This record gives sequence, structure tokens and C-alpha cells, in this order.
Amino acid sequence: MIDLGDLGFDEGAHLLVKRALAAATSRITVRGSAPSLAVDLPAWCRARGHAVERTGDGFAIAPGPSRWRAADRAGAVDAPVADPPAHWGLAARGALVEAGGSDLDLPLAIWADEAPRLYAQAAAAQWDPATAIPWDAPCDHPPEVEDAIVQLMTYLIENETAALLVPVRFLGRLHPQFREVMQLLAIQAADEARHIEVFTRRARLARTTLGLSSASGRASLATLFDEPDFTTASLLLAVLGEGSFLALLWFIHAHAPDDCTREVARLTAQDEARHVAFGLAHVARALRLAPIHDRLAAAIERRHAALAGTAGLDEEVFDALILLAAGGWEPGALRRGHEAVVELVRTMDDQRRLRLARLGFSELEAARLSSLHTRNFM
Repeated sequence: MIDLGDLGFDEGAHLLVKRALAAATSRITVRGSAPSLAVDLPAWCRARGHAVERTGDGFAIAPGPSRWRAADRAGAVDAPVADPPAHWGLAARGALVEAGGSDLDLPLAIWADEAPRLYAQAAAAQWDPATAIPWDAPCDHPPEVEDAIVQLMTYLIENETAALLVPVRFLGRLHPQFREVMQLLAIQAADEARHIEVFTRRARLARTTLGLSSASGRASLATLFDEPDFTTASLLLAVLGEGSFLALLWFIHAHAPDDCTREVARLTAQDEARHVAFGLAHVARALRLAPIHDRLAAAIERRHAALAGTAGLDEEVFDALILLAAGGWEPGALRRGHEAVVELVRTMDDQRRLRLARLGFSELEAARLSSLHTRNFM
């Protein structure tokens, strides 16, 4: 017996009835003195499939089929289902999915065991461009060195724009079972947006215009948008491209002539390291599940062939790197700057080969594929 007193269904009485039905194994009796109870309670019961009839002092309710008992469990809370059905739609992982509703076309199943840890790390490591970088630090280097920094920042902006847009293309098709990956890709997009902001702000710190955007650079980045498969795109963008960019950012950090440029490079490099770690972890998992080394190698070869007619790294960017490392126009300094850039390219190649070897490519194949990576770095 549930006595509602004068509590009406428009005041929350349904919660008491709902609670009693959830625990009931047979009929329950409900009574109350609210004026509208005789109308509201039967209507509420019929809408939910419960049988109701009037008794002498109230209403007898026989529980109908429970929407909870009829629901489908959307996997476990702690781990995604490998092949979630389309009718789960946007249901939270681990939730009960009520029958009915339309299918939702979210076909991508993207995962890496490191995704939860990397997301937690990324969330904790967010930084504010307004306060994390010493924008007022003195800049007393030669004007030509400042021009070189502006050119490098321009180059970084367009490459980071590609690094933002390519993963976002896949994000909108990712099934919510893989929520940690969804969260991680979203925060990576926020990272890249922040990088674009700080590179732009650094470029305009002492100049009103940006540097040159080369046709070959744009062509190289455009090929990243042609790849429809997330695993292959991750190899090209994260493992090879952003992996090479890590070395570039640390190069800028090492040769930065001012604290502002140095801190811009350091903070963005820390973010990029997480992006590379996720890309590497995802591709490694995909390779454990299926032997797709040949398919990935073919993608690298296709991109190399598509860019065979381009000039590679623009000479303005190459010269800017030399001048940044040299710090001035003295012949000896320029020689050291040139040697430093040659060493940078060698370091990029070594690191690409190591990452490819971690993915199971042979030493010879890793060296061959690394040599085919775009000369535009990304």
C-alpha cells in the first residue's frame, strides 16, 4: 500500500509510485487525496504499460514490462566493445539502451590502450597562452634573425592547421564507445588551435605581416586530407609528420634567441609528444590485430609519388633555420648554422626509423620508408 496523501502527480507523486513498482513482485495498491489523482494516475500507468484498476479505497497497479529489464546493456563501463551496433547511437558506454530509436551512422572504432592515460595527461597539462609564455621578454637579436623566426612561425601555423583538421575529419564519425579516444582527439584539436594562436602571436610580436606560404608546402599538407583510413592517416600525420616536427620544435627551442620563442617551442613540443604517442600506440595496436604493414608502406609510397614533382622544403624555411641556428651573418656562424640544420634532418630521419622499427618494420624497410617521407617534414 502506497499512501500519497495529498501529493499530486504534478508535484512528484509519480516518483513514489515508480519506486514501489521497481521493488514490486506483484500488484501494489495506491491511494491518495489529490483532486486529480483519478485522472493522472491511470494516464501515467497506461503510458508505461502498467495495468491499473479502481478499488474501493484507491487503485491497484500490476507492473508492466520494465523498460530497464528490456534494455540492452551498451557494453561495460571500463572498456569499449570492439564492434558496437548502430542502434546504440549516442548511448553512454555501459548504459542500458532502451529498445527503439533510429540507428546512427558512427562507423569508426578507434582505440589505443594508452588513450585513457594520455587523455588524463593532456587534460592536466593544458596551458594558457596569455600567462604561460613571457611575451614581454626582451628581444635584442638582429632584425634578420627576427625575420627568420617570422618565417618559421608562418610555416608552423599552416602545418598545425593541417594537424588540427585531419583528426577532426574522423572525430565526427567515431562511435561513443571509444569515448577516451573521442576526448583525446578533441583535446588534441584544442592543442593545435592553441599552437596556431601562439605561433601567430609570436610572428607578429615585432612584425605586422607573416612570411611566405610555399606552394610545395601546401601541396604536401594537402595529401594528408586524401587519406580516408584513420590508421593510415595516423601513421602519415602523427608517427612520421608530427614525429619529425618534434625534432624541429626542440631545434627551435635550442637555438631560440629569446625567452619568448624558447617557451613557445617548449610548450608546443610537450603537446606534440602526446599526439605522437597516441598515433604510435593506435597504429601499433592496429598492427597487432592485423598484418597491414604492406598497406601502410604503400600509403607512404603513394604520398611520395604524389609529391615527386614538388620542391620539398621551401628554401625560405631552410634558410630561416640556418640563420636561426647561426644567430647572425658571420661566415663561421653560418657554417655552424648549416651544419646544425643538416644534423636536424639526420635526427628526424633517425627518429622516424626508430618509430617505424617499433611498429615492426625491418631495419632496412624502416630506413627506406623514412627516406620516402616528405622533405617538407610534415
